[in-house]
Amino acid sequence: MTISMYEASVPVFTARLKALSNVLSIAEQNALDRKIDPQVFLTSRLAPDMFALTRQVQIATDHAKGAPSRLAGREVPRYEDNEVSFADLQARIAKTVDHLATFSAADLDGSEERMIELRLAGREVSLRGLQYLLHAAMPNFYFHVTTAPTTSCATMACR
Repeated sequence: MTISMYEASVPVFTARLKALSNVLSIAEQNALDRKIDPQVFLTSRLAPDMFALTRQVQIATDHAKGAPSRLAGREVPRYEDNEVSFADLQARIAKTVDHLATFSAADLDGSEERMIELRLAGREVSLRGLQYLLHAAMPNFYFHVTTAPTTSCATMACR
């Protein structure tokens, strides 16, 4: 059995981004209910050397839009990284989910051997599509999409 590059990426990115959107809605409501400035949550970090919630969401969406674009041989959309509110982050997630909806299985399946050129850790790297998806794009996406709600949950004192 061969892997479907589409099924391993687009539906996964979409589902996880929708879940992240839900967590952000809960965090925003929690801030309102507790009369906490939303910036407290948006700028929170799990550790001093980690990115804040807003940046975690930006990076997660970057991986979600970048991976299928690269695998399909399309230009990766560029976002400004200027989000400062929950509404801005929700709009960025929605824009990314809309972008993901432009891909079909035919666009990605068969990209396992496509050479993906990108900059990782400050150096140029060439990876085959399957290696890129499974060993670079997905792990990085999962790290940031998981760290973002963990950061907001820690701030909210989730139980």
